[in-house]
Amino acid sequence: MSEPATVPTALLVMEEERRADVYPPEALAGIGRLVHWQGPPRTREQLAADPSVLDGVEILLTGWGAPVLDAGLLGHAPALRAVLVAAGSVRHLTTPAFWERGIPIVSAAAANAVPVAEFTLAHVLLGLKQVHRVARDTASSRAFPRDVAVPGAYRSRVGLLGLGHIGRLVAAHLARFDVDVLATDPLATPESAQRAGVRLVGVEELFATCHVVSLHAPLLPETRGTVGERLLGSLGPGATLINTARGALVDEAAAVRVLRDRPDLTAVLDVTHPEPPDHDSPLFDLPNVVLTPHIGGAMGAERNRLGLLVRDELDRFVRGLPLQHAIDPGHAASLA
Repeated sequence: MSEPATVPTALLVMEEERRADVYPPEALAGIGRLVHWQGPPRTREQLAADPSVLDGVEILLTGWGAPVLDAGLLGHAPALRAVLVAAGSVRHLTTPAFWERGIPIVSAAAANAVPVAEFTLAHVLLGLKQVHRVARDTASSRAFPRDVAVPGAYRSRVGLLGLGHIGRLVAAHLARFDVDVLATDPLATPESAQRAGVRLVGVEELFATCHVVSLHAPLLPETRGTVGERLLGSLGPGATLINTARGALVDEAAAVRVLRDRPDLTAVLDVTHPEPPDHDSPLFDLPNVVLTPHIGGAMGAERNRLGLLVRDELDRFVRGLPLQHAIDPGHAASLA
């Protein structure tokens, strides 16, 4: 990467705990060749204590623990030209005051989608073999059942609720297998679905006919609690539900009722609402729930991808090239 003719001033603000993973030396070295640092990295709390440090800052780099870009904070940053976020969602940090400024904001959602899609693919394949159900049955019977009936990964149906970054990437992974991939997404067109290699169906057909259903929808007022008793109860024998999106997409009380009544079903829940579940939540006790603590997204060295994406976007920005991962303000409200 060549150094720009005019070097912009930048500041890195994010939580300290994950900073070294998100911005590894490789990423910081590349960024350092493109910008003049306003000072050492800061946390959101340190910035709140002295927001005047934003004066003259043109590029705000951030990640987990990002500051909220409200009118008060933006008032200290009159020179701000771009915000680059080494994390997935930007909904929690953007405000109407920010969008009014017309400042481009980059999300590393595409980089965070990679491990989520890999995690999902692993559980889809396990679900098609009904590994969790068979393991439960084997342990309870203390014997190996003969001629186990499972759909397997041949012409079985996998359903995706949502075709955003992660949904499309999961579909791309599944294209290597001989399975039928269905999807439900009100924003998807037949053309975009065809490019993703999926067939669009209604949500009722998705749940009633797929051997595995994986959730990848954003949490919006209209999607909260979408997956309730009716849809879960319509799942076929031995089906698997995977949620790596947002816990509140699932009506937990309804899910508990169905999973208690249907021990053949398996729910792989990497996200819950609340997160973590309440201490006395039945999710901890149900044998057909696989509960993981939000590990589907970027962990450890996987987080390096996010900072490297930001570095590459910064390089494009300072050279006046189109950004590849900027958020379209018109679609921001529908993103996760």
